[in-house]
Formats: sequence, structure tokens, C-alpha cells
Amino acid sequence: MSDLTSRTSNDPLTDRVSHPGYPRSNGYDARWTIDNQMGPHALWLLEWLAPALGLDTLSPGSRVLDLGCGRAMTSVFLAKEYDVQVVAADLWIKPDENAGRIAGAGVAGRVLPVSAEAHDLPFGGGTFDAVVSIDAYQYFGTDDLYLPSLTRLLKPGGRIGVVVPALREEIDGVEPPEHLVPYWEPDFWCFHSAAWWRRHWTRSGAVEVESADWLEDGWRDWLRWCEVVADESTDEWHVRMAGQCAEMLRVDRGRTLGFVRVVGSRL
Repeated sequence: MSDLTSRTSNDPLTDRVSHPGYPRSNGYDARWTIDNQMGPHALWLLEWLAPALGLDTLSPGSRVLDLGCGRAMTSVFLAKEYDVQVVAADLWIKPDENAGRIAGAGVAGRVLPVSAEAHDLPFGGGTFDAVVSIDAYQYFGTDDLYLPSLTRLLKPGGRIGVVVPALREEIDGVEPPEHLVPYWEPDFWCFHSAAWWRRHWTRSGAVEVESADWLEDGWRDWLRWCEVVADESTDEWHVRMAGQCAEMLRVDRGRTLGFVRVVGSRL
């Protein structure tokens, strides 16, 4: 591995972010993951998604679209761990910024950064063997018409897998649970339950849903990561946001918030 993604041994920060449930992620430098994070620990979530999506079964060189890749940590992980060709698509992070990170991680020949809006993806039909989206799909994928437009990019039988911040159960009414009112943002209404996502994808007619499940104790992983970022990030905005998120998760304690993964194969 390159310096950016090599684990530093005998380091308290490395020990703090090492997780027994995510052995592949443990091989990546803790400082690199903190400096490039944009929310929950994206590598942990991708490693949770991987077996359900069957990433280990993809042939070397298979093409994968990493949709909403952020600072391309997940794209680097896909290329290194599964020997696939990755298109790292994001709207907010410029391709030249991601290109530097990708080259520094030693996978410039296997990851192509592009600028793309989720509703206007510049790819032909049947381009990809798989589509992956970590902590992004909730912002555009709740649209009833979106999944059919996305799955046209998959080869027949190709698979899509996402992990999203989610609700344990759907919220009735127009107000969040009382204990979350001080923290609730309008964006949180795009969070839904595993059952909601299963129904949403099934009735689209675009995929056969293979799994839609809740990450048990996912809130603990989320909280752990927020506490690390709040303590260790050099970005004041990230420190403040991580601290607020950690406070919210301590109050909620998994009653409402966590993560859902959804996997489907193109019909």
C-alpha cells in the first residue's frame, strides 16, 4: 500500500479506529480516513455492504460506478480490495482534487474521477457490472422514478448496493420523536426504514431486491466515529458537526437512527 493508505502500528489513533467487524478497513491509515471523511465512516459501511453485494465474486477488471463518492475513499477501497475498475462520480468534489488522492493511493490506473449529477449521469446503458453508493443515495434515490433510470447503466444481471443513514421504523406524522427535536434537520426526512426501502425498490420494477436490512448497533459505530472526528479533525466545521452528531446519537441510543443496506439485481 502507499503511504496514504498504510496502517501505522503502535499508534493510539490507529487503535482507536480499529474495528473487529471491519478487518479490511483496519488496513487504512487512520489519519487519511479522518482527513477525507464527509460523514459516517464510509469504509466501514462499504465493508458491511460488500458481502451482500457480492463484491468478492466480481471478476478482476469489472466496472463499478461509485456514485456520490465524496473524496473517493470508497473508490480507492474498491480498487484495492476487489481489483475492479472504478468510476468515482461526485457532484461536489472536483475531479482534479480526487485525482490527487487517487494517485497518492496508488490506484490512478484503476479509478477515474468524474464530475456528475446523479440525475444526469454521462454513461451509456449497460456500462457497469455494479453500482455502489455509500451515504449518498438517500439524497436523490427517494424519487420514485430514479432507480429505473440508474439501473439502465447496469449490465443485465448487474447489481446495485447502497448504504444509507436510516430509521429503525418509519415516523408517523410530521414531527420527529421528541428526544430528537433539538437536533432534527429537514434533510433527515430522507431517512427511511429497511422496509420502506424494500418496498420502494420492489415497486420500481427495476430490480429484484436481494436484501434490505438494518445494521445492528450501527449507531454505536456512528457514534464512535463522530467522537474520533470531533477529537482529531483539523477542520473546525467537521469538529463542530461531528460533536453535534455525537450528542444526538448519545441521546437517541439506537432507538431511531442507524444504517440500512439495500441490494438489488437488475431485472
